[in-house]
Amino acid sequence: MLARLGLDPQEALVCTMVLVAATDGGITDREIGVMSALVQTLPAFNGFSTDQLDSATEAAINLLREDEGLAHAGRLIREALPVRLRETAYALACEVIAGDGFAAQATLQMLEFVLTELNIDPLVAAAIERGTRARYRKVED
Repeated sequence: MLARLGLDPQEALVCTMVLVAATDGGITDREIGVMSALVQTLPAFNGFSTDQLDSATEAAINLLREDEGLAHAGRLIREALPVRLRETAYALACEVIAGDGFAAQATLQMLEFVLTELNIDPLVAAAIERGTRARYRKVED
């Protein structure tokens, strides 16, 4: 299984999105839609198919079911992502949260976990979060 052998960078990006999506009890249709749209449109996922997305998502979910699955996922993501893609992973996590329209406290704690695991500079994280909020702001707010 992917989770036991390691992840490639694209799988690690998907795993990061699944971590935040699955935090509050399950992945919603809206979160799946956001993840799918990101995979279909972002350059980081060039050559990454829908089948690979399904497989990587399933592997991430199975990984989280393991004893110490979260710690294992954090290590695998960190090992798979070059430093230049760690901010991308954090930005993708923010996109999934914003796209869902609601961030429970557990989801925000998972985002903090991602920030810590990937050693994202707090100022960079704040900029990413601010940009994500701006993209998802509604006209009537």
